[in-house]
Amino acid sequence: MYLSLRSLKRSFARSTGMKIGVGFLLGAFVVGGVATAVTSTTVAVKACVDNRTQAMYLSTDGTCSKRRTLVDLGTGGMNVKAIAAAVTPSVVSVNVTSASGSGTGSGSIIRTSASSSYILTNNHVVESAATSGTITVEFNNGDTIGATIVGRDTTYDLAVIQIMKGNLPVISFGDSSTLSIGDPVVAIGSPLGLASTVTSGIISALNRPVTTGSVGAESYIDAIQTDAAINPGNSGGALLDGQGRIIGVNSAIATLTSGGQSGSIGLGFSIPINQAKRIANEIIDTPTHTATRPVLGVFFDPSYTGSGAKIAKLVPSEGASNAGIPIGSIIRSIDGFKVADQVSAIVRIRSYAPGAIVSVVVDLPTGTSKTFKVTLGSTSSQ
Repeated sequence: MYLSLRSLKRSFARSTGMKIGVGFLLGAFVVGGVATAVTSTTVAVKACVDNRTQAMYLSTDGTCSKRRTLVDLGTGGMNVKAIAAAVTPSVVSVNVTSASGSGTGSGSIIRTSASSSYILTNNHVVESAATSGTITVEFNNGDTIGATIVGRDTTYDLAVIQIMKGNLPVISFGDSSTLSIGDPVVAIGSPLGLASTVTSGIISALNRPVTTGSVGAESYIDAIQTDAAINPGNSGGALLDGQGRIIGVNSAIATLTSGGQSGSIGLGFSIPINQAKRIANEIIDTPTHTATRPVLGVFFDPSYTGSGAKIAKLVPSEGASNAGIPIGSIIRSIDGFKVADQVSAIVRIRSYAPGAIVSVVVDLPTGTSKTFKVTLGSTSSQ
């Protein structure tokens, strides 16, 4: 019996019209992992109640429009009922139909104007409709509307879609860098096509190196691990903190493949929102609707099987070369995080933004250890 990871898009077979009860990507894996703990501060959850419809929306700044009344949902233990009522209108189902079949995922409304809104989801939810096909968004009240892809990032497994409907409730952003193991969380999405499903749990681990996707087209995630039940269809949905703020994008689950289980076994993985927010903002705001990713400026030796990540080649004039790291060095840690292999090295580097300065500890070819300060470069992230 062993663990494998599955992406969480709920897929359906076009050829038979029958539902398939598994995620559509297999063979991904999780390795290593470092847990960190940072003390977080509890703040009041505030929401706005529409004076006409009595619908509840999370208040992003502690104020409401004149058409809504501000209510305090308290600062005690996590109030899942209140969080669900406030945030559910900001989380949607994303339905995709293409020549290769159809599927359902989830998404969160992150920006809105008078005429349109942007929704953050996973790339694997919408990629089959990138060249042809249709995308439909369903709100928690059952209304539907067509959507178009603004931009996709396969490296981080993120995408932004747009709908021509404005003045919608926008989800509040939390800060994934302040999370602690044991913090309570709430997951909202559309598992198995069941819209607006709410589950709760805790953060089980942080900085868990996870990859999803096929060989040569992997997405690398510096994941938040949670035991909140998430299942196929939750892809792109929101992982919320105790104040109802999004702190992660639900993307993958581990399954006991030899046992035939394809649903939640209490091991779910989410993309940290600080990382996802940067990618989404770049996709929306840049003329090319593309994002960037940081680069260390090295090629790793895939044949190396020891502990750490061995540098086989340097990229001239990039971070590692500029810092003086020699070829043949073995990376042991990055900013204090242990590097078990090249996957954990890639995940750790991609958790930063381009231009960040990181501390890299390596074993030199001479056998001695040395610390280098490296300024990460930037490249287009596709």
